[in-house]
Amino acid sequence: MIGAGQAGLSAAYHLQRAGLAPLRGFVVLDASPEPGGAWRERWPSLTLSTVNRIHDLPGMAFSEVVDPEASEVQARTAVPAYFAAYEERFALPVQRPVQVASVRADGERFRVTTDRGEVSARGVINATGTWDKPHVPHYPGVERFRGRQLHTRDYRTAAEFAGQHVIVVGAGISAVQLLDEVSRVTSTTWVSRRPPDFRPGPFDEAAGRRAVAQVEERVRRGLPPLSVVSVTGLPVTPRVEAMRRRGVLERRPMFSEVLEDGVRWEDGTTQAADVILWCTGFRWSLDHLEPLDLLEPSGGIAMTGRLATQVAKAPRLHLVGYGPSASTIGANRAGRAAVAELLELLGLP
Repeated sequence: MIGAGQAGLSAAYHLQRAGLAPLRGFVVLDASPEPGGAWRERWPSLTLSTVNRIHDLPGMAFSEVVDPEASEVQARTAVPAYFAAYEERFALPVQRPVQVASVRADGERFRVTTDRGEVSARGVINATGTWDKPHVPHYPGVERFRGRQLHTRDYRTAAEFAGQHVIVVGAGISAVQLLDEVSRVTSTTWVSRRPPDFRPGPFDEAAGRRAVAQVEERVRRGLPPLSVVSVTGLPVTPRVEAMRRRGVLERRPMFSEVLEDGVRWEDGTTQAADVILWCTGFRWSLDHLEPLDLLEPSGGIAMTGRLATQVAKAPRLHLVGYGPSASTIGANRAGRAAVAELLELLGLP
């Protein structure tokens, strides 16, 4: 196992339930120095009331560790506490911090090279997520901007932008959340490459299944996974309604050029700015798998298996938390399916 986030812990639980002995039968290599991984680095204002729902890991409810009614508890505190308690209860063999440099084919096995040496494995379940791969698109002139540029993962508090004009780039959930916060303390401009897709009405189970099916269909064809928002749309929450009333959601199309003191659109109009906040998402943290040559000409990884976790080019390699299993509930189901399929392929009970 590589990675001990939601997907990794779910898979580790099912490996243990299947009878594999910790350390001798399987091990979990995690780059984070403590449980919680990327959750520990989320911005302080991301609370349980604003984060997407935290689904229970198998065998242990989130409410056993964190009061679900404590809506203002920081997510970066609550989720790591839950993960730590989960690892302890089930005595999962998580080794950290371990940086995985590469995974290579070695006959009928994989050779996993880390900063603590090498591990030989018959199968690998990869659950490395995206947090380590922030994506910032390139636009002409971006290097000459004299103000401050930062990505979603660098954000901490809106107060630091008071008195400055902030351009928020992106049309995802994080972009809207941070635009809401920053616009309360200073002036903002909201831009995105595509118009935001606000979703009216509730996002019910049927809508969720349709969204997952769309992402799954792409990865089975070897296409790069779509972002969650491109499939599900943005929920119209009370906060979004309040932003509309404040006039904050007047979105502009993407600028064509970055100036020393702002940005310029194709029609020649400009906007002076002190800060550009890139809420432009992440890429998958899969660089360590490059020696396996998994990419298709289309730029994605062709997936197969019951829940599209199995890599078509390397059947003993499963990616959980990738594509249709990127959500917390999807990660749980994918962990169980990946373990069952891998053990069956290896001839293990």
